[in-house]
Amino acid sequence: MNKFTAFAALVLCLIAAPCASAQESVTLLNNGWKFAYGNAASMEADFTHGTEYFTYIAKAQTSGHSHSPIMKEFDDSGWQDVSLPHDWVVDLPYSGEASHSHGYKCVGWKYPGNSIGWYRKHLFVPAGDKGMQLGIEFEGIYRDSEVFCNGFLLGHERSGYTSRVYDLSPYLVYGGDNVITVRCSAMLEEGWYYEGGGIYRNVRLHRTGAVGMKPYSLKINQKEEDGKPYVDKSCISMDYIFRSAAVSPEPVSCELAILDAEGNGTEMADHPWSIEDPYLYTLNIRLSYDGKPSAMYNVKFGVRTATFDSKEGFLLNGRPVKLKGCNLHLDHAGVGTGVPDELWRYRILRLKEFGFNAIRSSHNCASPAMLDLCDELGMLVIDENREFGINDWQMSQLAAMIARDRNHPSVVMWSVGNEEWALEWSVDGTEIARIMSDYANALDSSRPATYGNSGGRELVKGVDVFGYNYIVQNPVDEYHEAFPGHCAVGTEETSGAGTRGHYTTVPEKGWMAPLNRADTAGRVNVIEHGWKFYKARPWAAGLFYWTGQDYRGEPNPMKWPATGSQFGILDYCCFPKDEAFYLKSVWTGEPMVHICGPCNGEVWVYSNCDEVALYADGRRLSRQRMPEDGHLVWKVTGRENAMFTARGYRNGKPAASDSYPNIPEETSWSLSRESMKADGQDVVVVDIFSPEECLEVIVENAELLGWGNGDPGFKEKERPAAGDGNRLLVKPFSGCAQIIVRSREGSSGDAVVHIGARSFKIHLI
Repeated sequence: MNKFTAFAALVLCLIAAPCASAQESVTLLNNGWKFAYGNAASMEADFTHGTEYFTYIAKAQTSGHSHSPIMKEFDDSGWQDVSLPHDWVVDLPYSGEASHSHGYKCVGWKYPGNSIGWYRKHLFVPAGDKGMQLGIEFEGIYRDSEVFCNGFLLGHERSGYTSRVYDLSPYLVYGGDNVITVRCSAMLEEGWYYEGGGIYRNVRLHRTGAVGMKPYSLKINQKEEDGKPYVDKSCISMDYIFRSAAVSPEPVSCELAILDAEGNGTEMADHPWSIEDPYLYTLNIRLSYDGKPSAMYNVKFGVRTATFDSKEGFLLNGRPVKLKGCNLHLDHAGVGTGVPDELWRYRILRLKEFGFNAIRSSHNCASPAMLDLCDELGMLVIDENREFGINDWQMSQLAAMIARDRNHPSVVMWSVGNEEWALEWSVDGTEIARIMSDYANALDSSRPATYGNSGGRELVKGVDVFGYNYIVQNPVDEYHEAFPGHCAVGTEETSGAGTRGHYTTVPEKGWMAPLNRADTAGRVNVIEHGWKFYKARPWAAGLFYWTGQDYRGEPNPMKWPATGSQFGILDYCCFPKDEAFYLKSVWTGEPMVHICGPCNGEVWVYSNCDEVALYADGRRLSRQRMPEDGHLVWKVTGRENAMFTARGYRNGKPAASDSYPNIPEETSWSLSRESMKADGQDVVVVDIFSPEECLEVIVENAELLGWGNGDPGFKEKERPAAGDGNRLLVKPFSGCAQIIVRSREGSSGDAVVHIGARSFKIHLI
């Protein structure tokens, strides 16, 4: 029996502390940035960057020769004011000549004037901070980024997905203004899906005294007693960073305290973290140097065991659990890849509503904000590496992901790669995967490694858990018979979804009929086929549908004018498609029934009731018994335009109902929350339901961050430009649209949102 046990995990939750020498201050640095487009075709047009006699490579701070935005004296008063996270590509136009895989947005090598982004942040540092350690953390910049402080180069990161922390201390002006500058390029596509451009994840300022904890060095080595996991102070290890080489490590002292979920001190953490009960402890770390407080951290963590077994599949805390997962890209309507933290919460909760318990981050390492929320909300994660290969840079990317994310209880597996077609036809893929897997195991022995096989002639076997992208492409049973010592997981499986609310392919609009309703290779309802396959095999850990949510780009098998993929079980705004209700019927217990509209002369119904009766214009067609994990079909040829009603029964009593079509009679809306913090970061998601073709939306005392409607042929302006008066025209699609409202830092009272002739308030706190 081949078992691989994943041990305890932490959420690296850096808590802002008062600016006193006794504590570390970790401050979110997302507000108050300036942005401008550069130019990849002309160094002169790119603000003359790199044209100076002594470049920033040749001499530190170019010896003052540069006049580009890296220099403190550069005038950025005409630049655009932005708050992070920010994706500049959202604001670019569409073109049928642009990259198909990136959603036909005018970015990349064909558009050098749109593909370089410059950011500047003015930062005052008190004179009293002289002698402190200050650093800046970027969770993600897309891509090929260079970071400067007052003209000095801090570092360069090629990948758009790797987090970096840079030391600021030697280059700062204490008691005065400082300028952080970032230049990044989206000329080269790192993936084959929409990736946006810019500083699209959070930025933080780190501040410590003479000694601090080295970023991403904290580890907890969970222990077990009688098969039960626990964490005490002896489990914790970390590396230190010092103000200078002259600082000796001998006077360092470290005080640790473990707090339970109520904030009470405890010597041992042993309440298990689980999907149903995502219990988190807090680890308080206080570092002192020579008797003086130097740094303080509060870190959330959870205790749990996660085992992948070749006979029993996936076990969480010793209990078999099927992974009911989806693949998820980074972007969302209205914001692209620049997803605020609270929008991540909205997305995860929508998935949980339909029974999902797991996410595979495709095809790059997960957002730290997403992982924090998965820890909090009880969602399991496969964290996926972007670069498949074993050169030094590729291995450093794998190491960076593991170091940053190994302490999240939600992360149960590392994925070293996905569908490397050039390597799946020989043993080379297996050998590379084995080296990467062994390296991952050496860095973190608590989680197994996997890889998403696309179905090449040579199975990529050099991983701990075999991953299969689609059972129609991989002989999964045959491989299990040949390699019975390995657990398996469906890293990708067909959702069968198409355009929400439409059952006919319309190429000129970019709409696609659902594959579930077609006879695909002799099968219908392929989403059902995938679930039944993995459910029936105890040795399989579960499956991850492609995809949980629509994403911009890669609109296969469609092409222009389609701009987004349609295989999401939820659309680009997280409005559910029919396929979401199939999963809700088999993965949740609350009584439900859902009608899938007429297609090919049939009406389908998904339900978890015992029986369902279908009515057309009030006339009962029949009452049928619901098959386990299945669906019901009624022939309705000649009645396609009827009003259909379905009634579900449990134990002979009415339990749930649905109707189709279900276009709202008047405009209404629902809010993700009734209030938001006035910190310039918090957001409220407003889902709009309306029969109108177009609605004017105006937001007062807050920012209309963006909008969408789930149309895979969407080409509208997504957010207001300067001079638009914080207003947009919003066009519902199949009766639905969505706006995202973000607070303004320091605002008070209420934000007011006007939708058509009606309005509502969001309280600012």
